Amino acid sequence: MSRRLVLGGGAALAATATLTLGLTTAAPASARTTAPAGTDASASARTAAQAPAGTAGKLFRAWLAGDRAAAARVATPAAVNTIFSYAFRAPDRFDGCSGNVCRYVHTSVRVPGGLNGIAMTVTGSKVTKVYLSRHVERPAAAATHLFAAWKRGDRYAGLEVGAEAAVRTLFRVRYDPRGVTHHFQGCSKEPKGYACAWSYDGGAMIMHVRGSKATGYDVRSVTYLAD
Repeated sequence: MSRRLVLGGGAALAATATLTLGLTTAAPASARTTAPAGTDASASARTAAQAPAGTAGKLFRAWLAGDRAAAARVATPAAVNTIFSYAFRAPDRFDGCSGNVCRYVHTSVRVPGGLNGIAMTVTGSKVTKVYLSRHVERPAAAATHLFAAWKRGDRYAGLEVGAEAAVRTLFRVRYDPRGVTHHFQGCSKEPKGYACAWSYDGGAMIMHVRGSKATGYDVRSVTYLAD
């Protein structure tokens, strides 16, 4: 003798609803399409990376062509004036962008400092700041430029006149305006170059400058002395 389970009206409706929900929720595998993982994110990342590079490229090409009007369309007046003051031949390689800072570097000539060419800060649709490898004709000018960049916390400005090792050493400690006062003591000759010194309570900081008036001076290293 078999037994059949018969559901009452309310129970039957509930069971039917549950079954129907299960069928409509799980679509057949052939009807489901899956977009490649991260497609939208990857496209957005590429677009974000291309935007600063495109703007920087327009300014760079305008500068190469000597076209200030074209440069002014993609850069602030200060940025245009800065790039048109570059003292060396044009950098020959685009070195990519880090965030909103894009760089063009030299591969065939050596220029002073660790920047090795030109860096541009892109804000929105314009280049708002340009950093340059600089031709500095006095040791003290190179040292004080680097010191001022350190006070502002501006590494790219430091690299304009400082080797990467010198900038890395100096920026290892953030400048504290409420800390010890640095007193510039000038520059004196040392083997192979100049030593430019700042004294402070408890010691001194020495910037070792190399180069010449013809090639330009830059800071190659930074050392410290304790009293």
